[in-house]
Amino acid sequence: MTRPANTGALHVRKWITTREEVLASESGRLAGSAPAVRTVVAAVLHNPYAGRFGESLDDLVADSVELGKQFADRIAAAAGDRPWTGYGKACLVGTAGEYEHGNALLTTEFATPVRQALDRAIAWIPSTGKRGGPGTALDIPLAHCTALYVRSHYDTVTVTFGDAPGPDEIVVAVAVAAGGRLFARLGGPSADDVTGTDGLR
Repeated sequence: MTRPANTGALHVRKWITTREEVLASESGRLAGSAPAVRTVVAAVLHNPYAGRFGESLDDLVADSVELGKQFADRIAAAAGDRPWTGYGKACLVGTAGEYEHGNALLTTEFATPVRQALDRAIAWIPSTGKRGGPGTALDIPLAHCTALYVRSHYDTVTVTFGDAPGPDEIVVAVAVAAGGRLFARLGGPSADDVTGTDGLR
């Protein structure tokens, strides 16, 4: 069944935004004035390829541009007084679809507007996904948005979406973070040392 388009050529059933502020480490040490903040913005959308095989998914890739712009606007609106310094993206595809359908919505075309919503975001955006039904847990990987080698920002946000995805739906999610893991102490380049020249250092 076709659905009326409301985001470019895509039909988005609903948007979900979650936010967490981590005030202390697992051992109880307080973060002080700068807790780790993680926000997830997700869209639940109709999968036009549910139940059928498509030789080309170029139309989904093209349609993801407008979706990415909508994500960029919502990510910018969710920012507080600290800049987003980490990000990641993921998809959760309903059981009538293929994992590839979700991946088609996470390519560079989608990601470019998201990068533009963050200051100095030039690093590769870590990505993952899976197939599943409503309530399936989705682990979204995080990394520094300017320098991938900054280990303090390697993290994971786990989310569920209640009644989504239905069999003919895809959940697309982007996680953003202000700050890395609390009390990260595993070496490597510091976020304060980032040069912002190649997306790695």
